[in-house]
Amino acid sequence: MIRRRCSRLTLLSLLTCTFLFFNLPTLRPLPPPPSPSPSLDTGRIFIASNHWNSESILRSHWSDAVTRLITRLGVENVYFSLYESGSWDNTKGALRELDERLEKLGVERRVILEETTHADEISRTPRVGEEGWIVTPRGRKELRRIPYLARARNRVLEPLLELQAGGGRNGSFDRLLFLNDVIFTVEDALNLLITRNGEYSAACSLDFLDSTKFYDTFALRDINGRPAASLSYPFFASGPSRDALLANLPVPVRSCWNGMVAFDAAPFLPPSNLRFRGVPDSLAKWHVEGSECCLVHYDNPVSDKGVWLNPNVRVAYKAKGWELVRRGVGWPGRWERVRGGVVGVVTAVLRLPRGNGKVAGRIREWGGSEPGVDCLIDEMQVLVDNGWKHL
Repeated sequence: MIRRRCSRLTLLSLLTCTFLFFNLPTLRPLPPPPSPSPSLDTGRIFIASNHWNSESILRSHWSDAVTRLITRLGVENVYFSLYESGSWDNTKGALRELDERLEKLGVERRVILEETTHADEISRTPRVGEEGWIVTPRGRKELRRIPYLARARNRVLEPLLELQAGGGRNGSFDRLLFLNDVIFTVEDALNLLITRNGEYSAACSLDFLDSTKFYDTFALRDINGRPAASLSYPFFASGPSRDALLANLPVPVRSCWNGMVAFDAAPFLPPSNLRFRGVPDSLAKWHVEGSECCLVHYDNPVSDKGVWLNPNVRVAYKAKGWELVRRGVGWPGRWERVRGGVVGVVTAVLRLPRGNGKVAGRIREWGGSEPGVDCLIDEMQVLVDNGWKHL
């Protein structure tokens, strides 16, 4: 066992040194993409967003960015739908100010500010047969986080059916653009919308928190259905996804979200009416969970058009992270790419990411059918009054 471990470390060191020797002199920062054309036609866009305790970023970045984006797309080409619930900061105040700005611009929209808090949700008695509740190891029936989030995302999609019922162009959309509470620019959103000239079922940005470490690992799966191999660039294990990222090309993946995502609108409209969901409660009680933002891609009837991660579109939840990766700073730089090469060697030698046999065994014991098996992880997540909790 010791000899095998030593030989693996020796191989790892040799491969790392070889990579550095041949690649260090040639690595350069990747050039930024060209700015979208001023005459760009992105079609009719349904912008959707959910908010909770996001006052700070609304006031510092988000409200200005979304207003500029709508102006750039053309007010006549946009419907804006936002759902906020239970914030305890002044998110509602910031959103009322945004709503007033959109009113002056004449933006067609629906903005819902919900008073119900997490504490209200978890303290109520569930209806008979209501999905989204399980008996946890704490010995009580608790509200699952993912079905709660799925319902919130579906709330912002409600105007789709209402507009369709009204008929005419107002109910017709080419793209859905979901925006998390992230720092982004108009150019970021436009570049995302025109990923592969619009040939996609979905296209996602890359998202970061306050460093250059990748953030949304819960929803991302590479083209082989595997989670990220590392939080550091180039994120993916060896294969087509990693190769595309290293070449700075749209990355084929099975699922992603990553702060900002554009969808082909067709499957969200009649007759398909695609919506977000969690895994069944009967599976969740086995300590198995999956993100609604991952499962939606496996449910999407047009997923064969491809799900793509656009490495030239980068967003962040914190200003510190944004300054490190934003457009024009030359990320990934030379040393980031060198470190990425080392990460690639390490993950390959250690065969990361490894499959989760524990989850596979629980699915077999459950005995049901779940199309989004790749999304599943060994977790149980429930809502609590100040957020959510792992159990």
